Amino acid sequence: MQNIAIKRVTLDDITVLQKIGRETFFETFSNSNSEENMQQYLEDGFSVKKLTEELGNRNSEFYFAVHDEYVIGYLKLNYGRSQTELKNEASLEIERIYVLQKYQGKKIGQILYEKAIQIAHDKQVKYVWLGVWEQNLRAINFYKKNDFIEFDKHIFKLGNDAQTDIMMKKNITI
Repeated sequence: MQNIAIKRVTLDDITVLQKIGRETFFETFSNSNSEENMQQYLEDGFSVKKLTEELGNRNSEFYFAVHDEYVIGYLKLNYGRSQTELKNEASLEIERIYVLQKYQGKKIGQILYEKAIQIAHDKQVKYVWLGVWEQNLRAINFYKKNDFIEFDKHIFKLGNDAQTDIMMKKNITI
């Protein structure tokens, strides 16, 4: 797919971020989770308050993938103390890469991923890491294709459901 712009998200974009975040998360996980757990996570994880805090955090960045002025996906990165687990100054976390279902398979995720790797090089980190739900085989295969390797596991809470995420990382050559 051509004409994809990557745009840094600002506080002015919070309504669009909330919409794309909820929509892509729901599309990705609603078939595998209870309605109650999904609803709770969508309300809590994408509340204006939470997104305002995340956008105001100097160690987190969001980027939109835009096609014809329409946001079709997004990326969230964390570094330093804002990382959800490792909190290592020599690493960068890809917390989220989500693309609307109708745009999947069109290399949008790859474009967002390449933006993350570019930022990792700019920040001169030693590795990039992430957590991916063990049942999300499409995402696991995407990261393996991009040379990520499994190194640990952690628990992700979706409502009252404790789910296992596979932690994966990729070394970055500076």
